[in-house]
Amino acid sequence: MAGEFGRASLPGKLYDQWPRDAGGEIVAPKFLRHCTSVDMEDTLLVNMLGSYGVPAVVLHPGDGGFGKVVIGMSGTGSSIFVPETMYDLAKELMEAEPDDDVQS
Repeated sequence: MAGEFGRASLPGKLYDQWPRDAGGEIVAPKFLRHCTSVDMEDTLLVNMLGSYGVPAVVLHPGDGGFGKVVIGMSGTGSSIFVPETMYDLAKELMEAEPDDDVQS
């Protein structure tokens, strides 16, 4: 994916949010997780990462993109990619246990 990754792969604000390396090139994406789309796990994960400043790209393997358009979800699930430089943070956030003792 890194070879074909660039402006065409990142829509709108995501392109502006994606980190750059020292040479100004877009940091390569790194696979974080494959999610099913049935329970909106992919959407929840991407939104949670975004709230912590971690941009994420969602790809639907095979003909999953067609299913996303037609029925609103990908039958093949979603592959989530994050910037290589933010992978450890994304993994930590994804695996964190909720703190039930925190009160609003």
